[in-house]
Amino acid sequence: MTKIEIGQRIKKRRKIMSMPQSQLANYTGLSVVTLSQIENGKANPSLDTLNEIFHFLNLEILIVVKK
Repeated sequence: MTKIEIGQRIKKRRKIMSMPQSQLANYTGLSVVTLSQIENGKANPSLDTLNEIFHFLNLEILIVVKK
């Protein structure tokens, strides 16, 4: 999955939950600018940051290790 696809999923889920960017940013400790960059695929968030975002959106990160 690309960073653009991850951002689209975050944005879609946030909108389904009727959560403004400012609220999610506040929950995660990110700035609205940073969250916007993540949602638009223009940032490279760490796994910890993605984990925080996904936690508040009730999403899971599944990591598959390929041989």
